[in-house]
Amino acid sequence: MTDAALPLRPDAASVERPESQSTLTRVVHYTGMRMIAMLITILIGVYLTIIIANMGGHVDNIRKGYIRETVAIATGQSEEFRNMTAEERREHIDKLVALQEKRMGLDQPFLLRSFRFLWGAMTLDLGWADNMSSDSGSRQVRNIILERLPATLLLFSTSFFMLFFVGIFVALYLSRNYGSRLDRLIIGLAPTSAAPSWFYGLFFILLFAALLGWFPFGGLVSAPPPESIINYALSVLNHMVLPVIAIFFSAIFLGIYGWRTFFLIFSNEDYVDMARAKGLSDRVVERRYIMRPTMPSIVTGLALSIIGLWFGSIVLETIFNWPGLGRLFYLASNIFETSVIVGSTVIYAYLLGITVFFLDIVYALIDPRVKVGGNPGGQV
Repeated sequence: MTDAALPLRPDAASVERPESQSTLTRVVHYTGMRMIAMLITILIGVYLTIIIANMGGHVDNIRKGYIRETVAIATGQSEEFRNMTAEERREHIDKLVALQEKRMGLDQPFLLRSFRFLWGAMTLDLGWADNMSSDSGSRQVRNIILERLPATLLLFSTSFFMLFFVGIFVALYLSRNYGSRLDRLIIGLAPTSAAPSWFYGLFFILLFAALLGWFPFGGLVSAPPPESIINYALSVLNHMVLPVIAIFFSAIFLGIYGWRTFFLIFSNEDYVDMARAKGLSDRVVERRYIMRPTMPSIVTGLALSIIGLWFGSIVLETIFNWPGLGRLFYLASNIFETSVIVGSTVIYAYLLGITVFFLDIVYALIDPRVKVGGNPGGQV
């Protein structure tokens, strides 16, 4: 046969390029669609929060009444105001009130203001707080929130890693020692996870702070704050012990019980028995054939439990006087600081959306059966 009669053999690079391009296109398309869906969900949730936080515009009426009362008290102390007639006093107060309402944007309809507030909330441009300020003295809502965010992230990220690593190792140990005394003890303690973290917080404060005096009652750092960085970090760690343990105890037993059950179920699969028959060590079998297929369920359950703990942080941080978003939300609710309430809700919504978004990416990394943006049938 001549060379012309031979079938053309496609280049390997030309074959792999379309496949890699299609994979990249699928991932980009999937990521974009997920981000759009996440933003729409957050948008709806934030707008509902704006409506609820303002009580459909009723809070604006409260603020208008507060402005009128403040102006009347301030002008009543003026000698010039006392010499005015009743009609002149009323006109003067109405003029000052109108100027103050215009400065705060209360002269516009609530529906129009709600959409402007929604755009500001999504971009964290929430203007200025009326009655709150940051520790540095700033009244800008963004600065107030961002100043409190690191404390909340520090508290719950520490709790997250403790729950994950302790839960994984203990669950693996229990799956190897099914029916042992420790296994039965964990099963018996699992219902205690129904109690919220703030309940354990109250108990630990009474025991370890009030009775034993081992740890402080609350706060982020001792007063006055230590000057050296090392002593400051040690003081923060000392103040973190009780709230972290409260979060830990509110979720660990149920988590261990659930993960231990997953490990037991997958350890009885046929492919696990085949791997052991091939002579693979127990550690290799656990890592490759038991832990890996259970990781998506474990990561999902842990992430969603942490999200639930975030929303419970309002009471927990208030109990421990922890200067995070939860305590900020509580203080803002007491004085009808709508902008701070909405801003805190936006941060929680972003944290929730980012967590759910990255869960899909984590699935693809820890489970080879999952393909991002693939077709239905066991794929994400």
